[in-house]
Formats: sequence, C-alpha cells, structure tokens
Amino acid sequence: MNILALDTCTEACSAALLYQGQVIERVEITQRGHSDLILGMMESLFKEAGTDITTVDAIAFGRGPGSFTGVRVGTGVVQGIAFARELPVIPISSLAALAQDAADTLDVDNLAVAMDARMGEVYSCHYQRQAGLVVALDDERVCPPEQVTPPAISDDWYGVGTGWGSYDNILRETFQNQLSAISVEQYPKASAIIKLAEVEAKAGRMVTAEQALPVYLRNNVAKKKGEQ
Repeated sequence: MNILALDTCTEACSAALLYQGQVIERVEITQRGHSDLILGMMESLFKEAGTDITTVDAIAFGRGPGSFTGVRVGTGVVQGIAFARELPVIPISSLAALAQDAADTLDVDNLAVAMDARMGEVYSCHYQRQAGLVVALDDERVCPPEQVTPPAISDDWYGVGTGWGSYDNILRETFQNQLSAISVEQYPKASAIIKLAEVEAKAGRMVTAEQALPVYLRNNVAKKKGEQ
C-alpha cells in the first residue's frame, strides 16, 4: 500500500511518502507557514519518487493534539485531498507519532510524552514499545504538569517532548527515581505516522474524508497570540 502522511500539529511540519515499500520524508522546524510548507513538501516527495497523487492508496495525518492552527491546517489539507481523490484516511495521534519517533531514534521502550500545550499545561500520554510499535498505556490528556503521573509499571521512563523543556523541574520532581533521561527536541513526524498507519490500514481501521476529524483535547481552542 502506498501511503501519503502529513503532520502540521507542532513546530515540526513534515510530510512522508511510502511508495513501493520505501519511505521518503521532508521535515522543517518552523513556527508558522505550515499550510504553504506542506503543499511544497508533497510536491517534492512526488517528484523524488517519480510518481503523483494518483498512486496513493490512503492518506494518514497527525490528528492532534497540538497547536490549534496547526491541527486545523493539517485536517483541512487532508480532507481536501481525500474528498478530491476519494481516498481513505488514517488519523494518527500526534502524541503517538512523537512517541514512535522517539522510540525509534532513541531506542527506548517506556516513553513519557509531555508536549507543551501553552497556558500552563501539557499534552500527556505514556507509551510502551511492544514489537517495535508504541502502545498507549493511558488516555491522552491536557493538564497542568503537576498532574502528570507515570503508570506504576516501570522505573525506567524516558521523558520526551517540548513539555519537558518548559516544565523540567516540575516533571522531574513528579517522576523522581522513575526517570532515566529526557529528550526535549522530539516531535511527531510523518514517517512515524506512516509506521503506525500501516498497522491501522491492515486492520481496516480507516475513515472517510468527512470522518477525518481533529482532536484538540482542550475545550478552549482559542488561538493564543503568536501560536501556530
């Protein structure tokens, strides 16, 4: 299956294409301009692969949580493509994509994801790598960093995500001796979305364009000044 994946939920705007068993990706760290960037990335991917959108069988995307504007941009682009091409859609959690990328790049199994949600809160979820794929151990939530507590199954958690940079002292105090290390510069990436989307596609867990909805977690999704 050929899968196009897009993610605009965070500062890491990315696109990846799984074509004939090979994955190619584009990633750019930026605070704004995701809508323009993502279209250019798609064009670049197809050019490198020597193909076009007509060979894509499904489109996957980071459905949030993340920046309100970024989540909305990604959802809109994916819905537009899916409607036009009548493609099935595979929504993937941006927190799961972050965890999968971190598990692969850092080679760790227990991941405490905390992504800065602004307004004194983090998007949080805990994951465990099982047979190469991350599995959520609890529900995604948005909460103050003081309320993030690790599941009682491991004393070897690896903290990943921008929330660990913004609330390092608070989160370290919560985890205490259960924390092995942290990595602040970890983001969801489209290549990780493809890895998770392949499993969903094989299981038949795909939706139509109109069912491809964003997940904000926070009821108040008003955009803060300067947030993208």
